[in-house]
Amino acid sequence: MNDDYVDVVIDAISRGAKTGRVGDGKIFVMPLDETIRIRTGETGNVAIG
Repeated sequence: MNDDYVDVVIDAISRGAKTGRVGDGKIFVMPLDETIRIRTGETGNVAIG
């Protein structure tokens, strides 16, 4: 399951985006019901990789 990567991804985005100034942004962590790769029609974890 990709939940294993949540903390790693949040950390990477935070380190890469943080300037300490207004406008650095926000990270929204939400459940994802489905993933579809438009080009191939693949779904689920296969579409993410």
